[in-house]
Amino acid sequence: MLLKDQITEDMKTAMRAKDSERLGTIRLLLSACKQKEVDERVVLDDAAVIAIIDKMIKQRKDSIEAFTKADRKDMADKEAQEITVLTAYLPARLSADEVLAAVKAVVADLATASGTKMGPGDMGKVMGAAKAALTGKAEMGQISSAVKAALAS
Repeated sequence: MLLKDQITEDMKTAMRAKDSERLGTIRLLLSACKQKEVDERVVLDDAAVIAIIDKMIKQRKDSIEAFTKADRKDMADKEAQEITVLTAYLPARLSADEVLAAVKAVVADLATASGTKMGPGDMGKVMGAAKAALTGKAEMGQISSAVKAALAS
């Protein structure tokens, strides 16, 4: 079953259970997916839905930070609850060590393919390959940190 289909089924379940907070978050997610499909005239696969979920979680984290600074604990709590609902649709994330190991493997593959040692100047090339390999498995900030560490050593 596609992730989008699972989200739609969860929306129906939340409607039946009259769980308004969960329902609202799921509707926002489905709306973002539909918007992307209409804008780009494509049918979203699981990787694209995961990218949308990651983006929504990042937005909520930024909102929590802003609400906390503004002393709006009620709004920050609402955003945290939405993060909990959204996180349930993400696949299991890799640990920091697993991300670093995967990035080192990508660096080794690129170095073998190019025949030269990779350095800090190759950050863009390595990021592109690492992003393709780890999309949905780790946050981009974590991947970026791992790439910097791998290229520095």
